[in-house]
Amino acid sequence: MTTDLPAHTFLKTYPALFEPLPAGASFKFSIKDLFDVADEVTTAGSKVLLNAAPAKVDAVAVARLKAAGGVAVGRTNMSEFAFSGVGWNPHYGTPVNPSTMLHKPYQARVTGGSSSGAAASVACGAADIGLGSDTGGSLRIPAALCGLVGFKSTARLVPTMGALPLSTTLDTVGAITRDVPSAIFAHEILAARKVARDNKPLGSYRVAVVDNVFMDGMEEDVSRIWKDSLQALLDKGLQVEHVTLPELVEIAIMNKTGGFSPIESYRWHKNLIAEHQMDYDHRVAQRILLGKAASEWDYLQLVRSRNDWITRVTKKLTGFDAVLSPTVPILAPTIASIESSDAEFFRVNALLLRNPSIVNLLDGCAIALPPNLMLWHATLHDDAILNLAVRVEELLTP
Repeated sequence: MTTDLPAHTFLKTYPALFEPLPAGASFKFSIKDLFDVADEVTTAGSKVLLNAAPAKVDAVAVARLKAAGGVAVGRTNMSEFAFSGVGWNPHYGTPVNPSTMLHKPYQARVTGGSSSGAAASVACGAADIGLGSDTGGSLRIPAALCGLVGFKSTARLVPTMGALPLSTTLDTVGAITRDVPSAIFAHEILAARKVARDNKPLGSYRVAVVDNVFMDGMEEDVSRIWKDSLQALLDKGLQVEHVTLPELVEIAIMNKTGGFSPIESYRWHKNLIAEHQMDYDHRVAQRILLGKAASEWDYLQLVRSRNDWITRVTKKLTGFDAVLSPTVPILAPTIASIESSDAEFFRVNALLLRNPSIVNLLDGCAIALPPNLMLWHATLHDDAILNLAVRVEELLTP
């Protein structure tokens, strides 16, 4: 159906007001509340950790941003314990999506999560970089819904030390920014590496579009934006080949015991949730407890199945410079609709996580950029993704 929300939801919010961050520049950054800051308590958007001991040192990511000249402007709200792609938080309030605040008729809409406050801080201009994490799309979902850029690197490139874990297998540290050059700037700081730049024309890239799963359940406005964007890139010479990945059907089978996030988070939360379950967001507690019944054998089978799946999917993508997909299949839902119904919350959460979480399972890299495009590939294709994203952004930015 066609919503009352304009199609430009996925475009940059204030494209004329900001310039890309140059190397060596002073910049402001916000800190998702799962990163340690020396002498502060890390609550991860929860009341459960309010009385925890303050951190002794900054998380590695925080320390690197400060060392590069960054000025921390404060902590940002998030889905409790990073366990949601919606961004809803019943304890401290749900951040309102700045990119939808001027739309008529006005309805408060979610930013997406779990890095909800990180996206809001960048979209409203309070921060140049929103430090966040991405376990199943937590940088890319809010970037897509707020008209921003979210880069999920290959997980191993950025240390997670000092960040409260959700899934030690899938967690990735990264940033939300207003544009691709700023995303590269942030990544080079966080990963302590230089991105290999190139000036290849758009037509020299060979890109796959996966026709199964990624487009399922797309809202009408989202489908129109996707088709228009793809056609614009084709008109500029991008080489696109449509492919099918039957391996995507296997994900539900692999995750039949809950997947990595519930199993690994339950290990971390086991004692806390036994004593303080009533203090958790009940929707988060419900997902964490999915991991309780999983055995060590279940976990080992999941690891083996994933490794085999990665090998086969990576082989299918060989020869392509990138894969192009919609980041999410829906526009930002209203906060009221999420608050009113657990069923609606979990329906929306599953839709928002579906596309980006495939890349985390693949141990790949991906960048979300307006209007709702995700460029992605397998492990350590980061530089190719970022260079292509520069070209795509130049062509599609209004």
